Amino acid sequence: MCGIVGYVGPQSALDVVMAGLKRLEYRGYDSAGVAVLADGGLATAKRAGKLVNLDKELSEHPLPSAATGIGHTRWATHGGPTDANAHPHLDNAGRVAVVHNGIIENFAPLRAELAERGHALGSETDTEVVAHLLAEEYSSCTDLAEAMRLVCRRLEGAFTLVAVHADAPDVVVGARRNSPLVVGVGEGEYFLASDVAAFIAHTRDAVELGQDQVVELRRDEGVSVTAFDGTPADVRSYHVDWDASAAEKAGYASFMLKEIAEQPKAVADTLIGRIDGSGTLSLDEVRIPAGVLREVDKVVVVACGTAFHAGLIAKYAIEHWTRIPCEVELASEFRYRDPILDQRTLVVAISQSGETMDTLMALRHAREQGARVLAICNTNGSTIPRESDAVLYTHAGPEVAVASTKAFLTQLVACYLVALYLGQVRGTKYGDEIGDVVRDLSGISDAVERVLGTMDPVRELARSLAHKKTVLFLGRHVGHPVALEGALKLKELAYMHAEGFAAGELKHGPIALIEEDLPVVVVVPSPRGRSILHDKIVSNIQEIRARGARTIVIAEEGDEAVVPYADHLVRVPATPTLLQPLVTTVPLQVFACELATARGNEVDQPRNLAKSVTVE
Repeated sequence: MCGIVGYVGPQSALDVVMAGLKRLEYRGYDSAGVAVLADGGLATAKRAGKLVNLDKELSEHPLPSAATGIGHTRWATHGGPTDANAHPHLDNAGRVAVVHNGIIENFAPLRAELAERGHALGSETDTEVVAHLLAEEYSSCTDLAEAMRLVCRRLEGAFTLVAVHADAPDVVVGARRNSPLVVGVGEGEYFLASDVAAFIAHTRDAVELGQDQVVELRRDEGVSVTAFDGTPADVRSYHVDWDASAAEKAGYASFMLKEIAEQPKAVADTLIGRIDGSGTLSLDEVRIPAGVLREVDKVVVVACGTAFHAGLIAKYAIEHWTRIPCEVELASEFRYRDPILDQRTLVVAISQSGETMDTLMALRHAREQGARVLAICNTNGSTIPRESDAVLYTHAGPEVAVASTKAFLTQLVACYLVALYLGQVRGTKYGDEIGDVVRDLSGISDAVERVLGTMDPVRELARSLAHKKTVLFLGRHVGHPVALEGALKLKELAYMHAEGFAAGELKHGPIALIEEDLPVVVVVPSPRGRSILHDKIVSNIQEIRARGARTIVIAEEGDEAVVPYADHLVRVPATPTLLQPLVTTVPLQVFACELATARGNEVDQPRNLAKSVTVE
């Protein structure tokens, strides 16, 4: 998501910070800014748009020479991508500068408190609150690290903060909670960044901050780390053994591998701040009046590619939890078939980039027919959210690899939240029921982490199948869209024939494809939830194995019924039936990536494909 850089040392702080921000451009952003400490004060520059805009501003209005500075590339959350909302943010006296990644969930009451005490806040951001609070605390203790600790104890949410104060010209302070921050240690110089890519050109010695810790960089005294309560913290130092170009990938061989590994955090981030203690969902971005949502008599999901598969899974959740009929449409076909829409139709448009032209045109057609549109998107400020009546942003962070992984899982989470919200508004789901589902969702991040830790056999299997020409995928219920997604990943990455089928359709034609040693991946539903689904698919596995297929079975832990019929068994944690795609999809991502790599393919940039399809 956002990029952060801080520096104190003998070099030009502005040069170091700007170079670091450029190394972090891959993360995605919509504005940028810098602050340096010079001549007893703060000097800042910030501009909406790409770094080239900030470069132009700095060339026209140069900042003074300085040895201490901070910088930021922002991916907008609170407030649009404007000059005023760009970081750094200052207090009213212009003595404190703060940059921030993440979301401060209790910023509204803090902002109200500050206003009562006479503070004037000029942006729409949650970040500006921190600058004012730091100024207040510093005026009492005159220690920036202590002021940061005091402020952090008042904040709720996930955040990385980096700050400087004009009265402490050789000090940079940072803090983290559920958001990355790493320290670079050079010869008489020190760095702070959200990714080692920002400072790898200067040093490969780093310190990783733990949860709820504050770090203080002093040019003459080095690095000190404390917990939010002020107690000294243990830190882990390490040496970065990859070069600058690989640092962007955090040492992974590809962005896709990195993004697969980021999925536990992405899932957790998408859930942050969306339910209160009473089990009530609060989707601030969904501003369609509750009365309008209560009158909805049909939901239509429009999407393309991987997002379409998320929509197919959403259909099960929406109909089960709300009892509203739900259709799922390929956006590229939607407006050409004269769909039946009216003012009581809710259209859900799913797009990672927010610029998918097929989905955008479907959205426009829906609005012309009077339907309300809710967008699920990963890119703040993009066209599809801007043209929708409401938006639910996922928090996957930038997804660089063309084949979608973490965006898909966060789209699923967002779809579940929309379904629950509709159930809440319409009274088909009560608070305790919603709370139960959200608790299950909250545990998915750990479940995905567990799956990722058991993937070595899947990688080995993928390598052994690299010579195959065809792989088939079978699934039932929500496992059917997972099978479609698994096949799509293999097509995208390995350039091989792959098909996903509803397992119940086998005898209606596809079983003719089964031949000796043909790999068939089967996504098995839980035997605990819908036992009839489980029994049926076990029969399907027996049918294809009897005809010589090589069965690769994905089943939950404790499911022993599948063991006799699985040539290769991949275990996933037990989850409720509707949420199972969040764990069963992950092995298929790893499988496709490893198989494609074994075939010598470029997994981040598959041939003929683009990350965002901006033409119909």
